[in-house]
This record gives sequence, structure tokens and C-alpha cells, in this order.
Amino acid sequence: MPELHVVRVFVGVRGAGGNELGVFLDGGAISQDRRLGLTSELGFSETVFVDDLETAQIAIFVPAAELPFAGHPTVGTSWLLAELGRPVSVLRVPAGEVPTWRDGDMTWIRARPAWVDFRVLPRFVEYATAAEVGALPDKAEEPWLYAWAWEDQSAGHLRARSFPTWAGITEDEASGAAAVLLGARLGRSLAIRQGVGSEISVRPGPEGTIEVGGRCTLSQVRDDLA
Repeated sequence: MPELHVVRVFVGVRGAGGNELGVFLDGGAISQDRRLGLTSELGFSETVFVDDLETAQIAIFVPAAELPFAGHPTVGTSWLLAELGRPVSVLRVPAGEVPTWRDGDMTWIRARPAWVDFRVLPRFVEYATAAEVGALPDKAEEPWLYAWAWEDQSAGHLRARSFPTWAGITEDEASGAAAVLLGARLGRSLAIRQGVGSEISVRPGPEGTIEVGGRCTLSQVRDDLA
């Protein structure tokens, strides 16, 4: 089995949170039939299989399906490739070409809201206070609830939790795809505090695109998978 890198994506400024992402740099060595089961076994919300390092062609899986695009996997994979001395300006996913770049300790991607073309789209529910969002049960009884509330509306700071049960995930620590959609809905720069401490930066990009960025760190490298 190829080596697995585990990256925490959208880490908070004090090292809190971060959504773990599995990345197989030699993804082409893993068959299509094996990928879905392996993603489920690993237990991360998403796993990336790099099919071609030269062209930065990647495949993204959640435990229930392959995705055409996702935010936290593209941010995390871009960061990892740069850390390993293989920086790229574009990642290629089924939905299209995803521009990506580094700016200080932040890794950014630019996406089109239409790329979030999943089996189910989130139901965005705005709550009156961040405390109400934090007090929600740990599992939603619907396909995908995205709950949020302003912490400081004038500054664009908000609290969010995401429950994409359709994907085989009880609660997503940091959801880049949902951040793309929320950024498009609100039409402004945002600082999203999600999960137990993850931080996602969102801002409008050119021609109707949305830019999503965050900090990443390497959690572990595993070569013990059978």
C-alpha cells in the first residue's frame, strides 16, 4: 500500500481544530474499486488520491462517494505538495481546474459554487447566537445541515457547524465546499470558526468565484496500511 500523509486543514491560529485529510501521493497504485472502502476504513471525512503528480490530477472521496470537488482536500493537498517541494498553481479535479497559491502561512484555492455538485446540498440555517449553534446535538436527523450564526457581523466573523450525514460523516470539523456556498450566498469576506476550533477564510474572487484559505499542518505519515 502506498504511503499515507495525514494533513490537518483549516487549523486555528493557536493550533486548534483542523480537519484531518488523508493524501495518497501515489494514488494511481490504488484501484478505483478499493478507494471507497479505504476511505471509509481510514475514517477521515475525505481522502485524496493523487493520480498524476506531474499534472496535479487528484481524486477526492468521502466514505459514501467520489466528489467532483471539495475545499478542504484541495487546500490540504496544495499545502502538502508545496511542503514536499512540489508546489502547483492548479489542481485538476473532475469539476475543473482549481487555482491555488500560498500567501504567508495561508494556502488558498479558488472555486466556482457550481462545482459543489454533490448528491445533496446543505440546508443553511442561521441561528440567532453562536451559543445556539454550539449547543446543537452532535448529529443531525437530515442529509446535510449547515448551522451558523454571526459572532461579529460587521467584521464578517461567524460560528458554524456542518453535519453532512449523506456522505457518511456525522459532523465535519471544517467544510470548505460549504464555505464556498456560504461565501456565494453572503457575498462578502468571512472568517468562519467551525467545529472545535477550525478557522476558514472566505472572500469573493473574480468572475463569480469564491476563494477559500486556511492554515495546514502535517499530522502524521503512515506506511503501515495493508
